[in-house]
Amino acid sequence: MDTKEVILTSEDIKRVKGLGCLRDKRYPDVFNVRVITRNGKITSSEHRAIADASEKFGSGEVCMTSRLQMEIQGVKYENIDSLIEYLAGFGLQTGGTGALVRPIVSCKGTTCVFGLIDTFGLSLKIHERFYLGYHKTPLPHKFKIAVGGCPNNCVKPDINDLGVIGQMKPVVDFDKCRGCQKCQVESACPMKAVKVENGKIAINENECNNCGRCREKCPFGAISYTNGYKVYIGGRWGKKCARGIALTKLFETEEEVLDVIEKAILFYKENGIQGERFNDTVSRLGFEKVNEALI
Repeated sequence: MDTKEVILTSEDIKRVKGLGCLRDKRYPDVFNVRVITRNGKITSSEHRAIADASEKFGSGEVCMTSRLQMEIQGVKYENIDSLIEYLAGFGLQTGGTGALVRPIVSCKGTTCVFGLIDTFGLSLKIHERFYLGYHKTPLPHKFKIAVGGCPNNCVKPDINDLGVIGQMKPVVDFDKCRGCQKCQVESACPMKAVKVENGKIAINENECNNCGRCREKCPFGAISYTNGYKVYIGGRWGKKCARGIALTKLFETEEEVLDVIEKAILFYKENGIQGERFNDTVSRLGFEKVNEALI
């Protein structure tokens, strides 16, 4: 790589950072450019476009970021605008920086054997409504959202500013329960939240994580299920770490989830202090107050 010294002003660096271009600390005028994947999934033609763009304008190397975005390495400052224009021709955008809603992270719950919700579909709606729709809405700090298909938490939704986790809440029909000596539901529960007591099945709601692993296990149909979404707020990961707290409502539809995400973003915008993460806002005001405001 040509390492001749190029002088860039702080304004030059700030301008391209806002476009998703982060300076490679080894060189004065070389950047790594983030390409947004919308919901962690891109097409084969988009893959080829990113690879070709890396060959044309960068070092020929592409890496994945920790939030499932693609990053084209080794782009000289003079090539950044041309790279962005080239990617736009394939419907691809760069970005993902600043005190804004950040790119959405999704697990593959749509196709995963354990997935309880359409994570790709919901994440794309969140991307369009909040990453794109709120892109000109400055917030006190960055706001990260993740969508997980089940309580396995593969993308760690509860350590994001807001996280969504698919749920399948079991409901017992005691009239159908035979109180089997060897209960198939009890055997299937990975959380050991199910016991047969006094001849009837009992589910410890404090232990049950609504993973749905017991579905269709009862041969007598004594268990039915309510599908839904658990929403966590106030998680964070980085220099300071905290696990988010679940809102005290199981949301039943995607539209309810989208509405509560919007409420959370607007609440943060109106009540957060500049430079304060959402976790700090929730802690300062109290979870109960924020929970009440959102639901």
